[in-house]
Amino acid sequence: MDVTVAPQLDRSPIGFRRKARAYLALTKPRVVELLLVTTAPVMILAQGGIPDLFLVFATLLGGAMAAGSAGAFNCYIDRDIDRLMKRTSNRPLVTGELSDREAVVFAWALGLASIAWLWFTTNWLASALALAAILTYVVFYTIVLKRRTEQNIVWGGIAGCFPVVIGWSAVTESLSWEAFILFLVVFLWTPPHYWPLSMKYEDDYAAAGVPMLAVVRQRSEVGLQVILYAWATVACSLLLIPIAPMGVVYSVVAVAAGAWFLWESHRLYAHAIREGEVRPMRVFHSSITYLTLVFVAVGVDPLLPF
Repeated sequence: MDVTVAPQLDRSPIGFRRKARAYLALTKPRVVELLLVTTAPVMILAQGGIPDLFLVFATLLGGAMAAGSAGAFNCYIDRDIDRLMKRTSNRPLVTGELSDREAVVFAWALGLASIAWLWFTTNWLASALALAAILTYVVFYTIVLKRRTEQNIVWGGIAGCFPVVIGWSAVTESLSWEAFILFLVVFLWTPPHYWPLSMKYEDDYAAAGVPMLAVVRQRSEVGLQVILYAWATVACSLLLIPIAPMGVVYSVVAVAAGAWFLWESHRLYAHAIREGEVRPMRVFHSSITYLTLVFVAVGVDPLLPF
């Protein structure tokens, strides 16, 4: 009989630096970094050039705080299943570096500070969108969807799309088709980005009772879904070319990077249906590179004369 052994709490004294690192880990900094990659380039596109640098700083800081707050709430709410998964066994609420009270107070403080900061340094729309992003991730994804449906990451991924519209609204105080297209790019990109990760850690999710697609479906089915969403992502990214309109740099990068993303997705599916060695993290890492290249091109393209 399998017995899940809870991780041992670290009872050694916790100094200032260790406590600070624990608070930083609570915000999921790698996720925050990826979200900010989609914010600054969109601000350049919205401006048609380099926006006011303080506005860029204020938007990135506010967005980072909002994303960090959502991540901290997620760690607090999911602390029970984090104790069951190897992938999350080093999170500060699992190791005991932070108490539940410290985590939830930090999450509330950071979230309220982000909304107030964006309200006073950018505009009400960017602030309201940051609030919507936090609520979407914490309530819609973490509380409602994550433990109930295999489509959790599809609709829960909406939260990760908000930095695009926050950046656009910070510059223009409005939203437009360009912002919605890029919002949709991130929305469609999220499943083929996250499902390969869930394939690698499917045993973790199964142990925790989280119905990620890789837990409840065959690998071949997951691979097919990755392909379909990858194609939809690349097709949507190309819609920006006539709408914005975008120039040569974005067009070349969107096509080339998209082709590479599709190639890796098809390789994953091919190995899955042959029941060979599946390397889902190749698609996971390539998806990050793909999104980064596309959004860097979004920011560079308006600065060039062609």
